[in-house]
Amino acid sequence: MHLKINNQKIEILEYNKFIDRFKSLKFVLEKINYGIKIPNKKIANTYFFCQRVDICFTDKEDKIISLFKNVKTEKRIFKFKAKNIYYLPLETCKHLKLGEKLILKNIIENKQ
Repeated sequence: MHLKINNQKIEILEYNKFIDRFKSLKFVLEKINYGIKIPNKKIANTYFFCQRVDICFTDKEDKIISLFKNVKTEKRIFKFKAKNIYYLPLETCKHLKLGEKLILKNIIENKQ
C-alpha cells in the first residue's frame, strides 16, 4: 500500500500479527522512508525506537484524529477514540491536517 502526501509516495506496511506489532520500529537504526500502519490499536509507544517518528491516529474511516510530530523515544501516547496508528517518517505530519482522510492505494507493479 502507498500513501500519497504532498506529491510524495510513502510505502505503508500493515502489521496484523502480534510479533510484527511488537517489533514495529524497535532497534531499526537506519532512517526510515516508509510508514507502518497498526490497525485496531489505541496506544502508541516508542520504547526502544532508535529514531524519532511522526505518529498519526485515525478513526475507523481513516480520518485523522490526532497528529504528533517529532516524537522522541521512550514515549507512550493514549488516544481512546483511535482505531489505527500510523508511524510515519519525520516531517510527514506537517503536510497533514486534523479531520483529513488518509487514502491508501494498492499499487500493483508489473514484474516481467
